[in-house]
Amino acid sequence: MRTATKLGLLSSLYLSQGLPFGFFTQALPVLLRHQGLSLPAIGLAHLLALPWALKFLWAPAMDRHGSARWGRRRGYILPLQCLSAGLLLALALPDGTLDTRLLMAAVLGVNLLAATQDVATDGLAVDLLAPAERGWGNGIQVAAYRVGMILGGGVMLAVFDAVGWRPTFLALGALLLAATVPIARYREPPSIPPPAQSLGLRWWLKRPGAAPWLTLLVVYKAGEALATGMLRTYLVDVGLSLTDIGWMLGGVGFTAGLVGALLGGGLVARLGRRRALLLFGGIQAGAVLLYALIAKGPATPAVLTLVCGVEHVASGMATAAVFTAMMDACRPGHAATDYTVQASLVVLATGAAAAVSGFSAQALGYAGHFTLAAFLCVAGTGYAALTFHPPRSLAPEATPEVS
Repeated sequence: MRTATKLGLLSSLYLSQGLPFGFFTQALPVLLRHQGLSLPAIGLAHLLALPWALKFLWAPAMDRHGSARWGRRRGYILPLQCLSAGLLLALALPDGTLDTRLLMAAVLGVNLLAATQDVATDGLAVDLLAPAERGWGNGIQVAAYRVGMILGGGVMLAVFDAVGWRPTFLALGALLLAATVPIARYREPPSIPPPAQSLGLRWWLKRPGAAPWLTLLVVYKAGEALATGMLRTYLVDVGLSLTDIGWMLGGVGFTAGLVGALLGGGLVARLGRRRALLLFGGIQAGAVLLYALIAKGPATPAVLTLVCGVEHVASGMATAAVFTAMMDACRPGHAATDYTVQASLVVLATGAAAAVSGFSAQALGYAGHFTLAAFLCVAGTGYAALTFHPPRSLAPEATPEVS
């Protein structure tokens, strides 16, 4: 399969995951703040994304068992994506205002379906991409996911502000169904499942040097997640309207995140995994510090928009770098399990940081909160500098070395 075809298929799959997740992580905090919920309560709502952190529990079974007729990975992806679209369309059925408890239950349900689909999608990505394609592949992955998040978050927030619940969820469901077409047309080649005894989590716990590498995954993105966990409520509290926030995230966030992911993915191969992690991590810390600086006093919409764009670029670059290193650490035949174990740790760390972000913002104020987040970004990058030492050139089965 040509590289462009691979990237097109993966783009549609990661965009599909970003659509509902973007609405629930970007639009929902803004809507809850407008309804008067406290910052700690909004922060704790991030715990509804717990399936993303726990998906490693069922990843080994998905690696070993798949459909011979529909494909080892495709046999999971296609029905799960259709179920997610159906659940979003079902949210458009109730008349009037949507009950908050029903919405929260739907958030949990969609997160469970999407997290399970992500296990198969990540396995398919590692199987499809050669080592030389992984930098661009992860750039495309992050970019497509961000496109989905911005469409589902910023754009749909503006749609909701204009026309309400029903058209918003109808649009989300329809977009998700449209993004299902490429995987429906794809014919996955037969593959041999790995042996049952090679469980991902057990292998990682026994692997030499695993503890420093897994710790790096926990700390590298936690500071940025702590910052962005309260970004949308900060924008509400400085007086921006729902439409202003939607278009700031949907326009600037879309463009900047896309550029950052593609730029980071393209530079990973040139810089090498280690230098990319350190450089992009430093840029990410600086971008978060900008939030602390503007939170100390009144900021114009133009300044807020500029800082938002810089942070989205930095986040996209750092994410592309760490995802590429995660792919390098996967064993052939166990890609879904190995990648999922690593991704679950990242999600667990970032989710925990987002969950406590409300308490931090309430105790320290927005300026102190963003300063703390920037310090954690610096600490994560420093830890990577001390422990991450990959080979200069990666062979197909090479894995990062940590000390």
